[in-house]
Amino acid sequence: MKILLIEDDKNLCDILKFQLNQEMHDVDVCHDGRDGLDLFLQDAYDLVLLDRMLPTMNGLLVLKKARAQGIHTPVILITALGELYDRIEGLDTGADDYLVKPFAFEELSARIRSLGRRTGKYEENDLLCFGDLSYDATLRSLHGPAGSIRLSGKEGRLLEVLLRDAGTPLRRMVILSRVWGADAPVEEGNLDTYIHFLRKRLSHVGSTVSIATMRGIGYLMKETAEE
Repeated sequence: MKILLIEDDKNLCDILKFQLNQEMHDVDVCHDGRDGLDLFLQDAYDLVLLDRMLPTMNGLLVLKKARAQGIHTPVILITALGELYDRIEGLDTGADDYLVKPFAFEELSARIRSLGRRTGKYEENDLLCFGDLSYDATLRSLHGPAGSIRLSGKEGRLLEVLLRDAGTPLRRMVILSRVWGADAPVEEGNLDTYIHFLRKRLSHVGSTVSIATMRGIGYLMKETAEE
């Protein structure tokens, strides 16, 4: 899962990023409200972990502005403000869950899994299925009617992003941010190259699933009816 962590406590960020990485999540970190909002609005994440008390812009305002722009990415508020009113205010602003500091990482991990299952962004064992394909994101193993193949890291991440939104057109910049990171100095041509690689992998395993080019938009993973 691609996670954006907006939190000004740098020590907490380091700990959470390490722990989340251990659970195979890809984490981008931001320590500032306004910068966090800019990243949030890229709509490039599966989940946002958002602190309420942030420099330059508080977390509730960040969330309110993102929701006003039509960004529906799930959000877990993480904050020291744990009174009933605080929880209600956070949820009414658009948060999907609310976790009070200090918290055990195991509880955060469980809430991420629970929220991910409800939104379809997480599946047990990271096994993703679409059409005649199945992909084990942990092993980076792709299976189809004609056999299986192991993907490279970038191929695997790109396929995971496409599979999690299969049937929905994805904009090029969204794909680039989710696969390479919001601030990565990557050229758009790299995306086309890896799409070419993935199409060859789909052919290798004999799949009827295809990656369609949506001109002026990006790419769409779809099922292609056999002749």
